[in-house]
Amino acid sequence: MKPGISRQIARFALGLKYEDLPPEVVHEVKRFLYDSIGCALGSSRTKDVNILRTLYRDMGGKPEATVIGFGDKLPAVNATLVNSLMIRALDFNDIYWKEDPSHPSDLIPAALAAGELVKASMKDVIVAIVLAYEFEQRICEFAIPGVRERKWHHATLTQFVAPIVAGKLLGLTEDQMVNAIGISGCHSHTIGCPTAGVLTMMKNTVDPMAVQAGFFAALMAREGYTGTEAVFEGKEGFMDVFGPDWEVQKLTGGLGDDFRIMECGMKAFPTEALTHTHISATLKVVIENDIKPDDIEKVTVTTIARACDILFDPHKYAPKSRETADHSLPYCLARAILDRQITTQTFDEGKITDPRLGDIIHKIQGEASEEFERMFPAKQPSKVTITTKDGKSVSAYLEYPKGDPREPMSQEDLELKFNALSRSVLSSAQQKSIKEMVFAAETTTAAEFMQGLVI
Repeated sequence: MKPGISRQIARFALGLKYEDLPPEVVHEVKRFLYDSIGCALGSSRTKDVNILRTLYRDMGGKPEATVIGFGDKLPAVNATLVNSLMIRALDFNDIYWKEDPSHPSDLIPAALAAGELVKASMKDVIVAIVLAYEFEQRICEFAIPGVRERKWHHATLTQFVAPIVAGKLLGLTEDQMVNAIGISGCHSHTIGCPTAGVLTMMKNTVDPMAVQAGFFAALMAREGYTGTEAVFEGKEGFMDVFGPDWEVQKLTGGLGDDFRIMECGMKAFPTEALTHTHISATLKVVIENDIKPDDIEKVTVTTIARACDILFDPHKYAPKSRETADHSLPYCLARAILDRQITTQTFDEGKITDPRLGDIIHKIQGEASEEFERMFPAKQPSKVTITTKDGKSVSAYLEYPKGDPREPMSQEDLELKFNALSRSVLSSAQQKSIKEMVFAAETTTAAEFMQGLVI
């Protein structure tokens, strides 16, 4: 009898070794690790990160794992949440979008904290990060249409992957790993509202909370706690409750033939993933044609239907917070037209309340294209047309943004992004030191690596 889905996953995860990883996969792990650390350092002064950090510092507990940058020592399960939120808080970390979207780097802190807890080598942490990307990306292809289309958040997917990442390093047996997946998969389903309408701090927090819950599930399983083995395919399991239409082969087929991390994208802008091609196209039109804000009569964005639904709803025309603004395509395009760039400063309060914004934001309208919908997610097409007050129209058409695996960020791009994010908290010498440490990560331990991130 063929083993169930969780057991197939557990067997592959527990059998994977560092020596099984091609050099290019190890290098890609380091690139995503470097990118994620930059995102974490860039968010170290945000309100949401510091609220959680203060709460956990006040709670205290065993000093098991390190908070990136700050150096606080917290229980590993708590450090996982703070570090995951740090990576996620600016919405600038990686992106994978097939049937479902996700940010696999949200899971990296589970590997770092578990590695530090058990005194693992960074080689072992690298293997766990490969598993994070492998199964987070596979589970994004599992439901057709994805759970996001069914009004659930992708943290619903992450809950199944986090116990695999932590459990690999915690030394779980096959049965314990199956239990850990079952424990976590029973309770961390997340409704879609964190990314709908008016956005709050929960937009960036629900996925880190699922990572933390999965880490705790792995700890529970290590101590003998049991969980539902058929959590995916069983009666009233994930597939039964969320069904129909599942591609099990996409979740478990061909494991080890290649590695999904090679297909994940990075972000060139600190914004919701569906905005990126549109921002790139808008900047192309504005800069190449030297269009001034006062010249514009209207801006028409042709896109897929789900982008219209997510990014053009009425709340997005009057954002009051960073979380809503970075998911508002009208806001992002208005700022691209005004500033000719999109950076982390784009979402400062002064930018959001800029009186010039009202003059341009309501000139930006979206239109859904059935043709573009058929092209997604293999492509992320965008056509931006700007009509000027003298009656002229200029357009740009792009099919994927910078950072997509087909248009990858170079090492220079990554370094520029890391340095821009960390400039306020690191000296140039510290920036260089962290880069060198990350790209030689396999030579050190998890504890030494995390100490190297303390500023």
